[in-house]
Amino acid sequence: MSRVGKSPIEVPDSVTVEIANDVIKAKGKRGELSYTLSNEVNVTYVDNVVSIVPKSLSKRSRSMWGTTRAQIDNMVKGVSEGFTVNMEINGVGYRAAVEGKELVLQLGYSHPIRYAIPDGIVMECERPTAISIEGNNKQQVGQLAAEIRAFRPPEPFKGKGIKYATETVRRKEGKKK
Repeated sequence: MSRVGKSPIEVPDSVTVEIANDVIKAKGKRGELSYTLSNEVNVTYVDNVVSIVPKSLSKRSRSMWGTTRAQIDNMVKGVSEGFTVNMEINGVGYRAAVEGKELVLQLGYSHPIRYAIPDGIVMECERPTAISIEGNNKQQVGQLAAEIRAFRPPEPFKGKGIKYATETVRRKEGKKK
């Protein structure tokens, strides 16, 4: 049985939830998100509480139970609070800047990397070595952070590269004489 799926989702007063035609929509102060429900689960919304129940006890149905609960919970949190990923850049001459609708990264390559910022995402560079990615959709924010990190992942010898603010880079000992 799903431990995640069992717990109901409490919806804050500032968020409205609608369920119609296998689509659940959440609308809040930060915008609106929708999710297409699987036909493996039943979703009910009563008294500001969303409950998810599997239709059968098959493996697929039980898998979708927890997944659906997590997706709906992320939607509700996204439209009420939003999600933020902070990243740090380490390395001599490595820096980032937001120019219009582009993130410009100088990462030691012969050219600057220009990354287009999609709609619904806000990127800020408080310092040239810090990037903040903010948005309503948790999956989209995490995917963008992973793509930016992939331009220059942190290396273990000097720790140079782009890393998440919460990440610790395991350092290796260098060459010995």
